[in-house]
Amino acid sequence: MATPPWQAVTALVDQVRRALYDYVRSQDHPVTRDEAAEAQLISRNLAAFHLDKLVDAGLLQARYEAPADQPRGRGRTPKVYEATPGCITLTIPERRYELIGEILAQAVAEEPTDARSAALRLAAERGAAIGRQVAASRPVVAVLAELGFEPADGEELIRLRNCPFHALAAQQTELVCGLNEAFIAGVLTGLGRADLQARLAPGPGVCCVQIRPA
Repeated sequence: MATPPWQAVTALVDQVRRALYDYVRSQDHPVTRDEAAEAQLISRNLAAFHLDKLVDAGLLQARYEAPADQPRGRGRTPKVYEATPGCITLTIPERRYELIGEILAQAVAEEPTDARSAALRLAAERGAAIGRQVAASRPVVAVLAELGFEPADGEELIRLRNCPFHALAAQQTELVCGLNEAFIAGVLTGLGRADLQARLAPGPGVCCVQIRPA
């Protein structure tokens, strides 16, 4: 799975690192270590250290490339940095509005006359794809925790204490809860857990879906 947003946010706490990140994002070309160091009035080694930390956090991407306006010399090709596409969103508890937005947008594009049915199908397919990407030995609660559901593992059922689609579920309860059920059912299918089933069980302050023995 992708780098957790909190790791990216933590990487920006350091003032020098944040300044370097802002500088790289503001440029219309890949930035070398020398350029970044000169812009921030720091040493090249310090700039390299912080730039590589930003790469580790998923905020920047790096490659080796000679500047377009300079002839390539005999020395080593310089390492350049540019911002990683996308944005950072950190919410506590976790929300995943981008995921459900992608499902709904694709459903409207594929089946504009019956987008609801298409969205339910796509939610199940997306969940199954995520489940297949995870090692079959992973506990279901661990996978659901990474997806932001905050599961509580009981003897007879798994309760989900957080809804990653909370604001949308409050506005369009029937639609969003149905998509949530289809998505979690898909995750279980992808994990090969035919012994478990997702069922709607709405309640105050929790996710509308519970997982019970099949």
